[in-house]
Amino acid sequence: MAARTSGKDRDDDLVSDINITPFVDVVLVLLVIFMVMAPALVKESLNVQLPKSVSKDVSSATTIAVVVTRDGQFLVDGAISTEEALVETVRARLKDSPSLQGLIGADGQAKHQDVVRVIDLLKQAGLEKFALQVQREKTGSTPE
Repeated sequence: MAARTSGKDRDDDLVSDINITPFVDVVLVLLVIFMVMAPALVKESLNVQLPKSVSKDVSSATTIAVVVTRDGQFLVDGAISTEEALVETVRARLKDSPSLQGLIGADGQAKHQDVVRVIDLLKQAGLEKFALQVQREKTGSTPE
């Protein structure tokens, strides 16, 4: 009679181990992609349309950006903020950098009252220099 081999030597046995390494690799790649894309998606979802201007403005390295949405919300350096938090943030940044400048951007459909309120809040916080952010209109001749 022929001897029968044990089950351990057979090649067609069912593998019951699960290799999760490829799964972990895919999950980590997806995590990195979402981390990179999240700021861009948030910025696009706010849908702020800046008013247009023909002249250009110079920006400084020590600026704080404040955006007013058409709904009247305030964004300080890209994060939604309240009036009190805006004042506290500006005061804290002024302590670190006395030459701090403000850059105010507002949606074209934002209320004038909301923009004036931001200007008042910046002045209350002690910020003396600020500018309004606009988009340049594309024209045939550009004054410089």
